Amino acid sequence: MRKFVCFVVLTASLLFSAVLSGQEPNKPAKAAEPALAGRWIVNSDFYGSTLYFGMLLEQDGEKLKGNFDGDKLEGTVSGTNLKFLAKDEHGGTEEGKATLQNGIITGTVIFTNGDDPTRPETHTFTATKVPARRASAAQRHDFTPTVFYRQFSALNKPALTVSAGDTIHTTTVDAGGNDEKGVTRVLGGNPETGPFYVESAAPGDTLAVHFIRIRLNRDWAGSDDGVVDRAVDSDLAVKMKDGWKNVRWHLDLAKGTASPEKPAEHLAHYSVPLRPMLGCVAVAPSPAQAPPGTGDSGRYGGNMDFNEIIEGSTVFLSVNVPGAMLYVGDGHAAQGDGELNGNALETSMDVEFTVEVIPNKHVPGPRVESATHLMAMGLAGSLDDAIRGATANMAAWLEDEYKLTPSEIAQVLGTAAEYKVSEVADRNAGIVMKINKDRLKGLATAK
Repeated sequence: MRKFVCFVVLTASLLFSAVLSGQEPNKPAKAAEPALAGRWIVNSDFYGSTLYFGMLLEQDGEKLKGNFDGDKLEGTVSGTNLKFLAKDEHGGTEEGKATLQNGIITGTVIFTNGDDPTRPETHTFTATKVPARRASAAQRHDFTPTVFYRQFSALNKPALTVSAGDTIHTTTVDAGGNDEKGVTRVLGGNPETGPFYVESAAPGDTLAVHFIRIRLNRDWAGSDDGVVDRAVDSDLAVKMKDGWKNVRWHLDLAKGTASPEKPAEHLAHYSVPLRPMLGCVAVAPSPAQAPPGTGDSGRYGGNMDFNEIIEGSTVFLSVNVPGAMLYVGDGHAAQGDGELNGNALETSMDVEFTVEVIPNKHVPGPRVESATHLMAMGLAGSLDDAIRGATANMAAWLEDEYKLTPSEIAQVLGTAAEYKVSEVADRNAGIVMKINKDRLKGLATAK
């Protein structure tokens, strides 16, 4: 009897332990995920500067596959040692040798440029796994900024660390550095609120910024009375020679209109509807380039001055550094296409947005989505290059989202494309291709 009792107690104890560990009784434990499988952030030393790359690894025994910075990767594992070779579409390669120890990969990568294969470069690197998305419920953060930045830099101290799915409520100063009370808080030049560090955002991902609220928080805005050089011919330039004087506008929040505070004779009854927007939304660019000023723009977003980045829109930007480092600023009460005055109706803003991370997803340039349209942006030194960038960006979107062939893409673009000149005031000009979602209803999205 004593042996039987002991057997029952022991069996019950083992069953209880199995329940606590999540293992079903009489079933083998679930096999652990291979140590190398997952998303990694690669930190590589390039002559004293750290550059970041995304690496995705899938492990099947001693075989590896995946991608390195988007390039197809294959490799092998032997104990704690691994080797891999990644190839791009232009003959370039990344050949790595490394070891895994205490959850960190350490080794060297030989980078070979397909255009100059005789001069490979060897650089050391370490890689750590991308932190898992927080399992707890999304949070809402009320953030009051005290420091504003005038560069889109990965080196600036994060203002706030948030998780994917979190919502941030904050404010921005105007392009001249003035807050909602008219107090100058910082030197002008599009000073930004942020940067916001988004946990689990890594190079190779895309950050989606859903704008829930973009609202005015004061009753005036500043602008100018000139027209930028890109938009004038020689005759108009002569007529505009006395321009570029400051013009202050009254923002009637109750009526939803803006009008000059001291209108000239023929503008005594002139007003425009308020349409609050953000001129700047950016992630930090790669440290491979010097941090751009907040008047600049590029694949990282930046000073895009696109008047459809409004409440209800979503902006998509490729992540270049761990945490993405998100910046927002340069609020406009209203702006015509192109920002022809060099300034729009510049004002401070009350902003609320939610951040999401789309893993292992790269976009070639900034994208915007509204309730009605997909919008792909091209930013370049000329309008010709900008329209090429916008068209290529949208073509890649259609290929990725709907798996369209080049012929099918051409047919859709030829019948559904809408173009807008988003920006001609700064170093880069901007063109945006739009497609109404109604035109795409008959297409099946990719699984």
